[in-house]
Amino acid sequence: MPPLRTREKALRQRLAELRGPAVPPKALDARALAALAANPGCERRALLDGAGVDKAKLADALGSPSAFGQSQFAFMRGNAFEARVKADGGAELLRLVHEKLDPGAEPPAAGVVPDLSAVGPEGRAARTALALREATTAGAWTLLDHPMLALDVAGSPAFLEPDAVVVHPDGSWTVVEIKSFPMLDGSADPAKVGAAARQSAVYVLALEEVAARLGDSDAGPDVRHRVLLVCPKDFSNLPTASAVDIRKQRAVTRRQLARLTRVEDIADTLPEGTCFAPDLPAADLTTAVESVSATYAPECLAACELAFHCRDRSRAEGVVTALGRSLRSELGGLTTIGEVLAAAHGAAGDPDDPAVVALRRAAALRSQALLGHATPPAGRQEPAGEVLPEVAPCR
Repeated sequence: MPPLRTREKALRQRLAELRGPAVPPKALDARALAALAANPGCERRALLDGAGVDKAKLADALGSPSAFGQSQFAFMRGNAFEARVKADGGAELLRLVHEKLDPGAEPPAAGVVPDLSAVGPEGRAARTALALREATTAGAWTLLDHPMLALDVAGSPAFLEPDAVVVHPDGSWTVVEIKSFPMLDGSADPAKVGAAARQSAVYVLALEEVAARLGDSDAGPDVRHRVLLVCPKDFSNLPTASAVDIRKQRAVTRRQLARLTRVEDIADTLPEGTCFAPDLPAADLTTAVESVSATYAPECLAACELAFHCRDRSRAEGVVTALGRSLRSELGGLTTIGEVLAAAHGAAGDPDDPAVVALRRAAALRSQALLGHATPPAGRQEPAGEVLPEVAPCR
């Protein structure tokens, strides 16, 4: 087996070839990682994200542009709100952390904000780890503004940048997520809070890896599983906060990331010369993209830039996942709509399969309902199905 550094260098070179030699890699952020963890069976997304391919540009080149992403207005509004929250050395942010998560600690009079600047993401990640070590032993409130964390994802490093990490006087660490959606009367949109919790879970996993490396014994510094979500209060620009327990999201994300096929294993199955550079002809890009298997579901429309392309392909192939993951799980070994219809009409399928039994009963109920309300046109035969007994009306 070749040395680790040699294998890592070969993998980086292979991923650069897939991305295109002149194409810079696109950083994999926590939002993308959370979406990737929600669909671990999609090798296409795992490979493209691991190789740093810009999926938005790839979708445009394929002729299936996606509207997925944040508007420029929302981006500017979020930056303005974050700057206000972190003003004056993060005094208001530290106050919120003390109030919501650690009221028994000494109030933060003046927090420490270390300089985390360094060259490249690897340098920033190393500088962040050093700052965390120093803050843990200092015993004072410390605010790390946009630290850089590294997390291994399917054999490829991902560099993540949370909004902030706060080190408490007792040495424990808290992830802070700052969002621009409002918190009305102490509550916010559950869907948006859930998305923020999944992002924060990725940051917590990355922090736990840092803590494990810094720990002198079996247990490193404590990474808190309650994160602080900071949002505008009501319809103002004043910050308010809520503690969010992300233990469930952390467990799910950890399990799903562990299920991801390693990027090098996927890359080894591709034809020689496969490349996803957006300046290639659309036909060549389509061939390259289709050489990697995908697992599309309607949820992808809100999480992946290639969703429109994958949806069109799934519909053309009649894959049942295009109708939703929950339905796919109910159908067992029936993977296409053609197989489902054939099983429902009695033309195929194992009669002992519970999914086939349910489909045939549903087809029989439909046939009986249609016969009771309309006469089939001449020459048309209704699908064969079991004859159901008369059902007494409800009283």
